[in-house]
Amino acid sequence: MGSCDGRVVIVTGAARGLGRAHALAFAAEGARVVVNDLGVERDGSAGTSQAADAVVAEIVAAGGEAVANAADVADWDQAAAMVQQAIDTFGSLDTLVCNAGFLRDRMLAGMSEDEWDSVTRVHLKGHFAPARHAIEYWRARSKAGDEIEARVVNTSSGAGLAGSIGQGNYAAAKAGIALLTIQQAAEWGRYGVRVNAIAPDARTRMTEGVFYSSEIPEGFDEKAPENISPLVVWLGSAACDVTGRTFENTGDQLNVCDGWQKGPIESVGGRRMTVAEAGELAHRSIAGTQSPQPVHGSEA
Repeated sequence: MGSCDGRVVIVTGAARGLGRAHALAFAAEGARVVVNDLGVERDGSAGTSQAADAVVAEIVAAGGEAVANAADVADWDQAAAMVQQAIDTFGSLDTLVCNAGFLRDRMLAGMSEDEWDSVTRVHLKGHFAPARHAIEYWRARSKAGDEIEARVVNTSSGAGLAGSIGQGNYAAAKAGIALLTIQQAAEWGRYGVRVNAIAPDARTRMTEGVFYSSEIPEGFDEKAPENISPLVVWLGSAACDVTGRTFENTGDQLNVCDGWQKGPIESVGGRRMTVAEAGELAHRSIAGTQSPQPVHGSEA
């Protein structure tokens, strides 16, 4: 008996890297999987619409059930059709794992409008659009009296939690996804939907040559994408009993990440502060709390 026996799961961006590892892990735990991938290259340029077929073949060869999907997850109608494909093919939808994305890195001072728009579109809208169509299905079932145990797993990033030099478009989108997770969890819990996010650290097509070498070490591979999938599968299972949280995950470890925290309140007491006092109070509040994490790449 697997932890996801009978569940229907969509994994976006599932032809390679983290998404592929997630799709295979869900299938190994008994889930029926919609393997979505548009098939684009690392920078979003044209690829092959058959990119997901190989992962489907792996799942089927291992005795599982899966179908391929080549939707652009940030296209409203295609995202809707992807959700409907899961329902039409397998009879329901239980879990949505949003993972698709690509990079167009550049320092903000030189970033083009297209580099900004394309990256924020695929990551942020590419999380919202599929989830928006999924919640429409789950909400209707909940209002009809069905007991819902639906799960959404979003993919943020360390860049979204702390920033990353040369990745301002990606970092902004991933920060938005972390907050979107909190928002979805707060609004959708009434319908039986739990929503969480991961901030994974692994060697994938997007990180090779940027953060990590493509060489695979001997022994335990701390940066293997397969290390992230057990947490994703648990978050996507009926056993998951948490919502609205983001977890960093790498190698053999994980930790929950808190959002914005308030520092100590400083006041001048019952009157409007002066400009100079505003600066003094700002420094006092900063001194009374912990420092934020350094932006990735800023130490270099």
